[in-house]
Amino acid sequence: MLRLLRTMWTIRAFEEKVSELFGRREVHGLLHLSIGQEAVAAGACAALRTTDRVVSGHRPHGHAIAKGVDIASLFAELAGRETGCCRGKGGSMHLAAPTTGFVTATGIVGGNVALALGVAFACKEREKQEVAAVFFGDGAGQSGAFHESLNIAALWKLPLLFICENNGYAEFTPLSAHTPISQLARHAETYGIPSATVDGNDVLAVRTAISDAAARARAGGGPSFIECMTYRLRGHYEGDPAKYRELSELSDWKTKDPIRRFAATLVKKGTCTHEQMRAVEAEARASVEAAAQKASTGAWPSVDEVTTLVYAG
Repeated sequence: MLRLLRTMWTIRAFEEKVSELFGRREVHGLLHLSIGQEAVAAGACAALRTTDRVVSGHRPHGHAIAKGVDIASLFAELAGRETGCCRGKGGSMHLAAPTTGFVTATGIVGGNVALALGVAFACKEREKQEVAAVFFGDGAGQSGAFHESLNIAALWKLPLLFICENNGYAEFTPLSAHTPISQLARHAETYGIPSATVDGNDVLAVRTAISDAAARARAGGGPSFIECMTYRLRGHYEGDPAKYRELSELSDWKTKDPIRRFAATLVKKGTCTHEQMRAVEAEARASVEAAAQKASTGAWPSVDEVTTLVYAG
């Protein structure tokens, strides 16, 4: 339980620190934070093995941290340093750390779903009971690649977990304005894929759903679709004024904060004390501060690195 809480606090502290660094112009480019959605990343990755593969989208920091990517290398990557996980070339939306099972992230909405399809195919070919998981938002549900991937995954019984972080908005557009379907898990039914819609702010509910789906995939049962109903407490990107949503809506979701909610539950059940809760948060924030400081001393990439790790089709 404490590990789950620590993971969520690490993600929250990381995102808040990145926001601070962005404000000081130490991090550049578009920045999409997952504050408020930590339970999905923490719960899902807690149900996966180290050898399982994860593919993320344009809001990838939480998934990378939950999958075990070193936070100092993440800070360095966002700051464009050579010590970053992609030597400072990938930035926020194109992270990759294959040794941890975090294959890649991409800024193309829905594009990561098709990439994960290939990863799942490789997992099946290796015959080592590995599974692939792809995180995407509700906006990806209207893309052609999304539906093509559901179809092929079902047809070939690929060990792929479709994890939809339904936060109610496709960038600035509410779900009701871009699809008549309130729950994207219904799309999975069309292709005969087992699905579940869970409270994405309940880390244990997410972990259970992903654990069940992963066990089914390892047994040869093929893909599953898990829709996690959640909410981002920040705008679509850092600096977004978010005038497309009501303040009352934001206030309501703040009362459902996944970290505070989980901590309160643990204390109420007697699993942990208030002191332990505060200690976990303090530990997470201290590790994030240390990682950020370490990253700031990293060297800049040399000119000789311009053509390395670059691929042309």
